[in-house]
Amino acid sequence: MAGNVQSLYGGKMVVFADRLKGSPAFKALFADGMKMVEEAAAYLDGPGRDEARKLDRALSLAYATESMRLTTRLMQLASWLLLQRAVNDGEMTPAQAAAEKHKVRVTRQDIATTREVYETLPARLRELSENSLRLQGRVLHLDQMLYAPAQAAVRDAPSALDMQINLLRQAFAPQLERV
Repeated sequence: MAGNVQSLYGGKMVVFADRLKGSPAFKALFADGMKMVEEAAAYLDGPGRDEARKLDRALSLAYATESMRLTTRLMQLASWLLLQRAVNDGEMTPAQAAAEKHKVRVTRQDIATTREVYETLPARLRELSENSLRLQGRVLHLDQMLYAPAQAAVRDAPSALDMQINLLRQAFAPQLERV
């Protein structure tokens, strides 16, 4: 179980990833994510709009692309964080969250343009993009800790066909030994 540190405590297995979800660290991550969504929205609807108007056509396209990627990234991250908070608050079970998780695609992204073009974009847009990429890294790490073990267990579980073949082997093993 990569990334899933466990310890025995009082005869029961403690899964630290599960404890992390309800911890002050998760609450800080959640607050950072929601704050970043608000900051990006305020910038893109206000000063960012004014800055974009001053850009030439090529840079304006790069700005639009990066701002759309920023918005998409933050919406994915906010959705993931809200899903985890629903589990923490008892509004969903971990199984329900795992079933809903496929709708929230948190994937690693990078900037959408060349580094040279990116460096000419407005500083605040670059700052928001870079902060969102750091947040994305934190969420992906936590996501890996929470869901990789369950995904590995499903992948490693025997198929229905394997189970049936094993039952047949067990049923006919005594007869095969007599031959």
